Amino acid sequence: MDYDIETLQNLLKEDPSNFQARRELSIMLVNQGFNEEAEGNLKYLIKYFPDDAELYYNLGIVQEKLKNFAQARIAYEKAIELSPQEDFYYNLGEVLVELKEWDDAISTFKKVLETDPDDGNCYFNLGLCYLKKEEKNLALDNFQKAVQINPKDIFAYFYLGYIYEEDGLTNFAIESYQKVLEISPDYSWAYFNLASIAYKSGNIEDAKNYLLKTVEYNPHDVQAYELLTKICLKEENVEEILEILHTQLDKEPNGDLYYCLARVYKFIGNLEEYYENLKKSLENPYTLTSFPKDIVKKEFKKAESQLGKEELPPPKEVEEYQEDDNHIEDTSSDIDEDVEEFEDEAEEGQVDSSDDEDLDEAMDYDAEESEDEISEDYQEYEDYENENSDFDESLEYNENEVEEDENIEE
Repeated sequence: MDYDIETLQNLLKEDPSNFQARRELSIMLVNQGFNEEAEGNLKYLIKYFPDDAELYYNLGIVQEKLKNFAQARIAYEKAIELSPQEDFYYNLGEVLVELKEWDDAISTFKKVLETDPDDGNCYFNLGLCYLKKEEKNLALDNFQKAVQINPKDIFAYFYLGYIYEEDGLTNFAIESYQKVLEISPDYSWAYFNLASIAYKSGNIEDAKNYLLKTVEYNPHDVQAYELLTKICLKEENVEEILEILHTQLDKEPNGDLYYCLARVYKFIGNLEEYYENLKKSLENPYTLTSFPKDIVKKEFKKAESQLGKEELPPPKEVEEYQEDDNHIEDTSSDIDEDVEEFEDEAEEGQVDSSDDEDLDEAMDYDAEESEDEISEDYQEYEDYENENSDFDESLEYNENEVEEDENIEE
């Protein structure tokens, strides 16, 4: 007879030793997301049935849902010790991926394939593990096997595209990303990577169209807005990018997007709006992650001085955060003492100022050296920046982002 949770709980109040009711309740609690309650019931049952592999397996599921991956590993390994089953091995493999134990995960998924050689999910996970170990050929083989078994595996196709793109096999990469979109037309990351390829190939119109698709399906994709801003300013299509940025910012404030908007107003010579959006950018420090905060602060102080909004002496001429056709670049029409100091550090081997891709390292904010330059009003932003100095300015998503959001669910 089927019972609901309340009925099972009442049965246990009358008879706490009703193990069958407690077992059924545990499974029901797991399925309905009451993980803490399920955990307590399963541990209670294990005390009385220490040789029941299914109890350890279900406890592993609960611990996994609670993000207690180390405990989930122990539970799954105990279940396997008592009864080595395919499902037990597979779940253990997924936990080992979460724990970044790549070699153990590979061994575990291979155990699954010994009994089920057509498990496409195992091949996908093997591909991921080998990619993390930087063994791209083995990763490629396993992702290809995954799509052969499951032609609708969008994540395997996406990773194939990523590997092909990394190896310079652009046509194969485009084919893989387009395959993703055939299966899932709203997969925004595929649009973004296609936009990146098109942009680097000089196909600006295609890049723009792919980016518009990206933000249509993922309106929180800051990188897409950044590249759209760059393209629209190159085309002097100011009205379009203003509408795009204002529309998104009306829905949700974002420090990075306010900075993009500030740069648009700087481009058209509207110093007041440039200043106001720099200010809003700094007022949203937790979403100001794609641009160096010290540069934004210095631009703000310079604009503030130019508009006469403070009585303090104007700061030194500052470098402005700009981009070239390859990556975001540190350039300025005013070469000042800050830039000279930066270049001196580069010559001494502290930074590589010749490589635009290393801007995130080159522009790391040193709170001690800049304390006199930045007002106390922005100390809270300094503290936040020091905790978040490593930011990704790449035009492409990296595999860590894909993994965290998508792959394990598959």
